[in-house]
This record gives sequence, structure tokens and C-alpha cells, in this order.
Amino acid sequence: MRISLALFLLTNAISAQADASQFWPQWRGPLFTGEAPHAKPPIEWNEQKNIRWKVELPGHGHGTPVIWGDRIFVTAAIPFGDELDPVPDNAPGAHDNKPVTRKQRYVAIALSRKDGNVLWQQTLVELLPHSGAHGSGSLASASPVTDGETLFAAFGSQGLFALNAEDGELIWKKDFGDMTVKHGHGEGSSPVLHGDRIAVVWDHEEDSFLVVLNKKTGEEVWRKQRDEMTSWASPIVVEHNGKSQLIVSGTKRIRGYDLDDGAVIWECGGMSQNIVASPVHLDGIVIAGSSYEKRAMFGIKLAGAKGDISGTENVLWSTRRSTPYVPSPLLYDGWLYFLAHYQNVLSQMRPETGTPHNRFRLGPLYNIYASPVAANGHIYVSDLDGMTMVLKPGEEGLEQIAVNQLDEVFSASAALADGEIYLRGARYLYCIAADG
Repeated sequence: MRISLALFLLTNAISAQADASQFWPQWRGPLFTGEAPHAKPPIEWNEQKNIRWKVELPGHGHGTPVIWGDRIFVTAAIPFGDELDPVPDNAPGAHDNKPVTRKQRYVAIALSRKDGNVLWQQTLVELLPHSGAHGSGSLASASPVTDGETLFAAFGSQGLFALNAEDGELIWKKDFGDMTVKHGHGEGSSPVLHGDRIAVVWDHEEDSFLVVLNKKTGEEVWRKQRDEMTSWASPIVVEHNGKSQLIVSGTKRIRGYDLDDGAVIWECGGMSQNIVASPVHLDGIVIAGSSYEKRAMFGIKLAGAKGDISGTENVLWSTRRSTPYVPSPLLYDGWLYFLAHYQNVLSQMRPETGTPHNRFRLGPLYNIYASPVAANGHIYVSDLDGMTMVLKPGEEGLEQIAVNQLDEVFSASAALADGEIYLRGARYLYCIAADG
């Protein structure tokens, strides 16, 4: 009887993992790398071509849409009510922030992948936020995550919410308090889901911490204080030597935590301030990059990594050239790709050695906040002017295949599944497919 039950549970776990790879369940996709391994989206489109549907979304949000089954989920902050005096923008060094003058309705929305119809919209909290965000950001910048049964919507200081993915009913909510973010630039780290646990990074200018919750109940499994300042990077989970490691980039250290109990397995210094780009992982190598007051990017070997590995043989390579600031790196078909700062230079590199292979200027693209994604032999890069360049990678470098223009502004990273690419703009959510 016990053997049958164990086999049943193992079969279900394998099935769930296979299902996840078919969709786009979280920030950076099913592999945490920016790749959709089974998707075959189109390579050409415009406002009149290959648009299956285009729907206007309420409010504002920069989070990546997430996909499971026949549904796509987004989050947003919707201003409502009378104009109020601006929330004081008094963080040290505050600059270029948008004033908050109205209360916000924080919502999660489920839409049909078939036609874009809203299946449900759930209001999770209504309030006047205690601070705003940078002009390039929004009050709903974190991406949600789903396992197909539950949707987890993260709004930083406004809370983490678990919803029934079928009907939007609230299951539980968690309040971690208010963040004090550097320069008052807003919040944006997305949670990560692995097995029965969901992890949240809470790095800001006061007491920073990393917390892991039971995904079904919202109860804390463990919490660890972090000697860190503000960052916006999202964590990833890596399986190594039979253990699950929670990898978190930070200004002072990149760290690998034991997902079971929160123990720090290894740590490595050398990053810049203002960490935004999320790390990636391939075959036992973690790559993390940053670019603010200095450029820094590392390839870290997990085998034998223990304690402070700064300057040891576990740091396989490092570079200070063209490293990423806002967009996260892409791992695809054995290559590492990353944008310089948030500009239109895309580097191609061997992740095992850090050996540069090619550097490609993305022509008309300019100011790129969305992270590059890839599927079916192509790389997709979108910018703030509504352009998406499609590139074909290879041993000889990168070949430009198409430049597609839409009447939008793209800060959110694309989501890919089946024959579709979903682009979330400042106003609209596009479903782009060959039958559009």
C-alpha cells in the first residue's frame, strides 16, 4: 500500500513538472532562464498581422503575465477616488519618481487565452500606498506565479495573496510590513514557487530578510535575516546534488540557501549596488550580473561551493564588460545572452567559461527594460518604443530575422506558450499568434 501511494505521488509530481514546462508559470518562464522549451510563436507581426486578440487592461502593471492551461494571469494597480495631496517622496536621494495622488485598487485578473475575455477579476486590497515608484516603473511590478491550481499575486508592501486559479477566490494572504526602498523607486522582486514552498526576498533599506512559506496555508516555514540593502532581483531555485538551493542576488553577496531550512550554503561578493537582474543556472553553474556604479558578472560553480567562495576556484569567470542592469540574462541552447545595462547591445557568451563569442547591436531598439526570451530557435527582445526584434542564434553569431512594431510601450517581459507570444504593454495585453 505504501509503495502504491509513493508511486502515485511520484507520478503526480512528474506530471506536474511536465505540465509546467508547457506553459509560462512564473517570472523568466518554466526553467528560470527565459526559454519556453515547447513554444513555437510567430516571428512577424504588426497591428494588422498575427494579432489573435488585443485587450485593454485596467490600471498599470509591469509584471510578466503567467500562463497555465487555457488561462493567462496578470496583476495591476488601479487608481481610484479623488485626487489627494501627493504621498511625500522623502526617501534619501529620491529622484525621477511618479507622485502618488490617488488610492490604488490592487487586483489579479484571469483571462482566456482563446479570446482575451476576462474570466475573473479579484480586488485584493484598496489603499493609499505609503510610497510611489520610479517613473519607469509601476505600483504592480512583481510578476505573479502559479502551479495551475493556485495563483500567487505579490504586491510587496501591500501583501502576498494566494488565490484559487479557477475562480479567483482568496485562499490566504500575508502582510510583511512596509518596505523602505532606496531612492523611493518602488518594489519589484517576484516570489518563486518550488514544490510546496513559496519564497519572498525582502531586501530594502531597513531590516532585510528572506522568507519561505507553505504554499497551501501561508504559514512561515523559515525566515532568515539578510545583511543587504535594496534590490529588485527575483530569486531562483536550483536542484544540485539532490538538494534544492534558493539562489538570491544581492549587493553584498550572491547567496545559495538550503530551501529546507534556510542555511546559507555559499556566498560570493563583488556585485554592484541596485541589483535588478535575476540570476540564471545551467548544469551546475550559476550566473549573476549587475550594472550600476560598477559592472560585475560572475559564473559560479556549485560543485564544492561552501562558505565564502569569493576569489576562489568556484568563481569560474568574471567580466566587467556590457553587464546587465534592468533586463535579466537569457540562457538558450547552451549560450548565455545579456543586454548591456538596459541598452541595445546584446552579448553572446559561453556560460561555462565566460568566453565572449559575439556582441550584436540591436539596430532601432532603444531603452530595453523587458528581459529577452527565446523559443523554437529564436530570441525575442522588446523595447519601450513597442518594437520587438527577432534574432536567430548560431555558432556564427546572431542574425536579425524581423523587427515588429506595435503601438505600445513594453516594460514587462514577454510570456511564451504553444504557438503564442504574449506582450503586456502600458495599456494593452496582446496575444500574438500565426492564426491572428
